[in-house]
Amino acid sequence: MILNKKGFEVLYEGRISKSLAFSKHEREQLGLRGLLPYSIVGQNIQVKRVIEGLRRKDSNIERYIMLSALQDRNEKLYYRIVSDYIEEIMPIVYTPTVGEACIEFSHIFRRAKGFYITPDDKGEILKILKNWPEKDIRIIVITDGQRILGLGDLGANGMGIPIGKLALYTACAGIQPSQCLPVMLDVGTNNKDIREDILYLGYPKERLEGKDYFELVDEFVMAVQEKYPNALIQFEDFLTPNAYALLNIYKEKVLCFNDDIQGTAAVALAGLYATTRITKIPFSDLRIMFLGAGSAATGIADLLVLALVKEGLTKHEALERLWFIDLNGLVESSRTDLMPHNLPYAHQHKSLNFIESIKAIKPHVLIGATGSFGAFTKEAIEVMSEVNERPVIFALSNPTSRAECTAEQAYNWSHGKAVFASGSPFDLVQLNNKEFHPGQGNNAYVFPGMGLGAIIANASIIPDELFLTAAKTLADMVSDKNIEDGALYPRLNEIRVISLEIAFAVAEKAYELGIARNEKPKNLKQTIKDYMYNPNY
Repeated sequence: MILNKKGFEVLYEGRISKSLAFSKHEREQLGLRGLLPYSIVGQNIQVKRVIEGLRRKDSNIERYIMLSALQDRNEKLYYRIVSDYIEEIMPIVYTPTVGEACIEFSHIFRRAKGFYITPDDKGEILKILKNWPEKDIRIIVITDGQRILGLGDLGANGMGIPIGKLALYTACAGIQPSQCLPVMLDVGTNNKDIREDILYLGYPKERLEGKDYFELVDEFVMAVQEKYPNALIQFEDFLTPNAYALLNIYKEKVLCFNDDIQGTAAVALAGLYATTRITKIPFSDLRIMFLGAGSAATGIADLLVLALVKEGLTKHEALERLWFIDLNGLVESSRTDLMPHNLPYAHQHKSLNFIESIKAIKPHVLIGATGSFGAFTKEAIEVMSEVNERPVIFALSNPTSRAECTAEQAYNWSHGKAVFASGSPFDLVQLNNKEFHPGQGNNAYVFPGMGLGAIIANASIIPDELFLTAAKTLADMVSDKNIEDGALYPRLNEIRVISLEIAFAVAEKAYELGIARNEKPKNLKQTIKDYMYNPNY
């Protein structure tokens, strides 16, 4: 590709540009003499310049904008920086900053990225999909923007989510950037303030719903099967009823998964496996309570049922370990307001509020998936500490502004007894001359490796067994030092190694289950390593 371009075409093509790193010979061959300063600057120095520039910025949203521009003009340098400084950069390119970026998406728009589908495109999705220049797409992340993180309906502004997720696919698991496609299913928004914003870039109507909505999604999914038959479709940030409906329609038909339901579940399950090394309570004995009964919470519970059954429990016994609280109190069998995905967890019990439920059921684990900051009150943490020697507190909602409690609150209110994990990052906490390192249950621990393993094996579907495999692999990578620090997950700076191990385990499982469409290579792990994108030049 680079040999077909000359001069400014090379410099302005982000996928091939090396900026000041072009050698004298390359400058001669590519018509760059006179177009660049004299100095030849290697990538290591370029990284240093960018990092210094990022750290001079006053806010993370400005850093997000700066990194987005870098991705456009020098793709390899962008991914080198994200990979090398993952712990510093991930909160900028993804949660929590991506939430702010989505809110402001139409206001900070610089350059089009990704693919947009609106109701006006019905009947012509395959036709317009051919406008996308890449012919070999392997990973697609699609959202309709209706439930962005814990922020609600952001319409087309939600495009920041697929863009961010795919950046992590490349940085964390080495998926080739050219094989990634972010998609916005822009079917309108019911957020009147956004819809009437003069700068809003999306379809300026109320949301398409019902039959027309599902027909549009189906047309897209079928168009992908024809245009990109080896692509994995990741559904992201759909409203709970639609998220479950779409997953149930397609999970046994095409290569797809829902990260909010299944990816979150695998990460949470891995964290729960790790807690047993601290609490000494066997996994099969855990009683677990969820605050929030949406797609994330029930997705975790569904995978927990499978994991508990694998431990030797009956399905009925597994379900009895899991309890839910929503806005109307304990999810119990006499209620008539429950959604279908809640019904298996509606136990025979009298109606109780949140605090009453903790006192009565005495859960070992409290998992928050509410999108409501402060939902874990001081009283709730104190009661959990009364009924447990080491209460397990998972405040999983994103972004940070929507976490059920902060790490500092969990440790302080429990007097240092809590085993804590969150969905967004929190700094270490010092209490009673001890340091606590809160673990971040970031979906990036699982979905990049899941995607990598699935495309290497060319899996036909992604059954729940693959997520169970990913969770066990991740849990096994939590070191004794992590446990000593109170962290339930490995350091994020190990993410490429983690993704490789998960991809290897997932691909092996796919071959074992007979759902792999590629012939198994003699050295599967080396095949995965050889595929992974290298951002160095």
